[in-house]
Amino acid sequence: MPHMIVRGISVPQIQAISAALITELADVCSCGTDNFMLECLQVVSIFQGEICTTYPFIEVGWFERGQEVRDAYAEVLTKHILSLGIPEVEIAFKVYREDSYYWNGKLV
Repeated sequence: MPHMIVRGISVPQIQAISAALITELADVCSCGTDNFMLECLQVVSIFQGEICTTYPFIEVGWFERGQEVRDAYAEVLTKHILSLGIPEVEIAFKVYREDSYYWNGKLV
């Protein structure tokens, strides 16, 4: 159920890589492609009182899968983002706790 929140990368750019990206990430996570969600946030960034370009940043929310899978996931994600001509991207993982995750009001 990796959930990716994307900032600083346009919706058309994410759409262009989404199918291949999700296929590769599903292989890395050993799960189906229907487990993934990409959300593109359109934000306004401000620095020293001026509107500025939002830095490419992706937050991945998931249940921990270990360092090896996390490294492979970050590598695949970075490869696809850089293929868009974007020079750099930051990725951060947010780990959900299984004892704190509910689906329709019930503990999963």
